[in-house]
Amino acid sequence: MNLPFDIDLKDKVVVVTGAGGVLCSMFAEAMSKTGAKVALLDLNEDAAKGFADKIKSDGGCAKAYGCNVLDKSSLEAAHKKVLADFGTCDILINGAGGNNPKATTDNEYFTLDAVGNLKTFFDLDQSGVEFVFNLNFLGTLLPTQVFAQDMVEKDDASIINISSMNAYTPLTKIPAYSGAKAAISNFTQWLAVHFSKTNIRCNAIAPGFFVTKQNEKLLFNEDGTPTPRTNKILNSTPMGRFGDAEELIGALLFLVSKKASSFVNGVVIPVDGGFSAYSGV
Repeated sequence: MNLPFDIDLKDKVVVVTGAGGVLCSMFAEAMSKTGAKVALLDLNEDAAKGFADKIKSDGGCAKAYGCNVLDKSSLEAAHKKVLADFGTCDILINGAGGNNPKATTDNEYFTLDAVGNLKTFFDLDQSGVEFVFNLNFLGTLLPTQVFAQDMVEKDDASIINISSMNAYTPLTKIPAYSGAKAAISNFTQWLAVHFSKTNIRCNAIAPGFFVTKQNEKLLFNEDGTPTPRTNKILNSTPMGRFGDAEELIGALLFLVSKKASSFVNGVVIPVDGGFSAYSGV
């Protein structure tokens, strides 16, 4: 990986949640390229370890930790290990999140003939909705409670949350995920104000459409052809393509660099190929 520009985070400690996934593992790798020591947290410790090993083989400093972002005691245990291995946290990237089929409707629009044949809004599973909202919102709030305690007396600290296009305008079929990501954008602003008398800045990145393991089956058929949903997405993205994961790195580097963004606080930056700007006409 080549960074789009260089910043120096030597000896800074970066904690990344959800680091066993496609995007957050890339964030972890990017942070390692700046000289930072990176703690990769994920419920799937083996996945995080694989990415940590790759970072170390490339000359970076990283370690994986098994951690459940919905369990404060698990976060506190991981925190103690990070303190022992690397020291106090300087930068927290709250990347854990996701959707669940139990919180997803089969249809974009409700029709009477769908009842009994498709999973409609009325069939959404309460536990599925709770899981999605908790994973995204509490999965951001709880790590912040644990790791931001390290930051309150520092000269420079940063929290980066991961929002979504859903936070601007909800996408069809995924009401829980859309609501949860809207909450993340709101929470980012709340944190920015709450910590404004310290040197903690809190901002967020709102990715547009990137192909990940989570959404791949929604975007492509088994034979590799695009699904109707993919065609709708690309027709609503003025740049006419999906983003490449590495196209998120520039925004991340900008937000964590005090030299570049010392007066940037409480913003949500869309990286979306123009999706959020396009009215459809």
